[in-house]
Amino acid sequence: MKQTGEHADTPGRDPAVKPARTRLGRLFSFAFAGGAGFIVDLAVLRGLIELAGLGPFAARIPAIGAAMLTTWLINRTFTFGASGRTVGNEAARYVTVAIIGAVLNYLIYSAVLLATPDWFLPEMATFVAVACVTVFSYLGYSRFVFGVKG
Repeated sequence: MKQTGEHADTPGRDPAVKPARTRLGRLFSFAFAGGAGFIVDLAVLRGLIELAGLGPFAARIPAIGAAMLTTWLINRTFTFGASGRTVGNEAARYVTVAIIGAVLNYLIYSAVLLATPDWFLPEMATFVAVACVTVFSYLGYSRFVFGVKG
């Protein structure tokens, strides 16, 4: 059966799954995606520090990548819906916003750890960095990635 419409480029997508339609619904869904990404971020960060023996700066890079993938999947499915662009174009736009956000996130994370080396844990620095970058991410994703195709 051939899919048509805004989610036609999402293989295996359940047509019963609908993205949030109201601004408040999108904000809650975005917060859920961010929360899930944050949990993945922390789990990968702690796992790489404890199990792989990486330092907090090296471990943060793959942790951010894992969080990006998690949030893209949730935002595409539940928050904004597919953009109407090809999956490749949408993913490239998402990665662009996510990389800018990740660089900002990493800079803030590093600054917090370097400024408070004796009492700020990597998880606490992650929270501060994520909180600072959230508004940038929402605006970038809602307007540039999933906004009206034009």
